[in-house]
Parts: sequence; C-alpha cells; structure tokens
Amino acid sequence: MVVQPPDPLSAVFRALGDPTRREMLHRLVDGERTVGELAEPFRMSVQAASKHVKVLERAGLVRRRVQGRVHYCRLHADRLAEAQRWIAFYERFWSGRLDALETMFHPRSAHPPDDEERAP
Repeated sequence: MVVQPPDPLSAVFRALGDPTRREMLHRLVDGERTVGELAEPFRMSVQAASKHVKVLERAGLVRRRVQGRVHYCRLHADRLAEAQRWIAFYERFWSGRLDALETMFHPRSAHPPDDEERAP
C-alpha cells in the first residue's frame, strides 16, 4: 500500500485538531520561542513538545531554526490564511442557513405594531 503525503490543507486541520498545538501556535503570535518555552505551560518534556512542533512544521504552520543546541520556533501563518479562505467559502452557506433558522424561530412581521396595538 502506497501512503500518499497529506495535502497541505488536511495537514493544517490535523495540526489544529489538537488543543496543545493550538495553544503553542497562540503563544508564537507574540514572537519566537524555544521548544522548551513552548513545553512549559503543559508540564511536558522537551521531547514531547518537539513532537508537537514537528506536526506543526509538517503542516507549514511553524518554522524552526537551530542555534547550538537550542531550537527556536516561529509562527508561519500563510497556511492558516489558506485554511481561513477554505472556511470562508462555506461561511456563506452557514450564514444563509442560520438566517433561515432565525426567521423560523423569530418571524418578523410585515410591519411593526403601532403604539395603539401594543398592550400596556
């Protein structure tokens, strides 16, 4: 059986499917961090954090540079923009369906009631 590499969009959604990786990305918004710094809030080893970073790297969401023994990570958000464009395409569908649902539960009258028609 031949294993095909995942398409870039699938890799992004796979990477975003884990809350630890989402938080790591969030922490990288403020700038470059070491793998050890990314591991700290989760009380995980650098090795475990490095595995998460590798998933983010494969998805194209993180770039890593090595200086001596220290690995620095920075956010590379281009792939997030691709995922956002994919989601935005379907947002029109969701918005239309939600508007229809709202109308079903809260029908708007053709004209608002006059002051005389309102109950005191």
